[in-house]
Amino acid sequence: MLALSDTLRQMQGQALELWGFGPSECRHRVVASDNVWRLREYASDLDKGPPLLIVAAPIKRPYIWDIAPSVSVVRLCLEHHFRVYLLEWTIPSFKDKNAGLADYAVQSIGQAVARVSSAAGGARPFLMGHSLGGTFAAIFAAFNPASLRGLVLLSAPLSFAAGSSSFRDSLVAITPIPLHALDIVPGSLLSQLSAAAAPETFLWSRLTDAGQSMTDPSALEMHLRVERWTLDEFPLPGRLVREVLQWLYRENRFCAGSLRIDGKIVGALSLRCPTMAVVNTADAIVPRPSVAQFIDLMPPGYAHLVEYPGEVGVALQHLAVLVGRQAHAAVWPKIIDWLRAQE
Repeated sequence: MLALSDTLRQMQGQALELWGFGPSECRHRVVASDNVWRLREYASDLDKGPPLLIVAAPIKRPYIWDIAPSVSVVRLCLEHHFRVYLLEWTIPSFKDKNAGLADYAVQSIGQAVARVSSAAGGARPFLMGHSLGGTFAAIFAAFNPASLRGLVLLSAPLSFAAGSSSFRDSLVAITPIPLHALDIVPGSLLSQLSAAAAPETFLWSRLTDAGQSMTDPSALEMHLRVERWTLDEFPLPGRLVREVLQWLYRENRFCAGSLRIDGKIVGALSLRCPTMAVVNTADAIVPRPSVAQFIDLMPPGYAHLVEYPGEVGVALQHLAVLVGRQAHAAVWPKIIDWLRAQE
């Protein structure tokens, strides 16, 4: 019954798509894959610019990075002559139920980084991630910093200390024990838990954003495109969910420098890779402390933190840095400049 909830929500999303609010993605091809991931290549023109690997967040589809031509991170990076790749997660089968944090954050990203680097003649790629995809990217960068040219983290939680985020505190408090026994966890169940932990963010602020967007057709269109995306979930392996909740959200091992993954302990001190982190100060899911506490522990000179105030017409402030018009006008030029400075 739980598995049907993902399908039903996807059907609702497809209805919105029929009304013209679906994604408008760039042409791409799949150049590598494994059990739980596929690697998209967008650099079909064989641009010789620096390689850039985007790590999508799990649970939902990756087209939030390429949702419409006017606010597409993929298109923007292609226009600036990066060789763009995207690591997307696929629906796990029952045999993938034991895939955990090491499989996602280290092994999968590591394979993708190696494939991208090989295609670029050995050049080290930039790594970029949003939300939990950014957390995975940061864990990989701490595990193998020498393989990367730089790291960009967008609204990506890094510190899960008690009090760093009201969302974190509520999620830890309400997560039911039966969830830990599931082999495959439906994405819609995780979305419901998130809404229960932060109803003001996932319910009431979305309604407010819809109302504020009514007088701006472009903002309203983007709001509806994002609403369509929120309905496009898929499940995750139970082991991955358990390890993320226990090791990161409850025990804060990554920020504390005690996360043992694939036989190696990683944390802020091992993240010796040029890093740019962007925080939306209006985002209650990843507020400033959940990033800054980690950044402050990194070796001096490696990290650069950028703040952005959020905007109307994005449905969820947690997504604003990817889909917001103001973000694309004011924040993304800074990101592109920073990437260029690392070449």
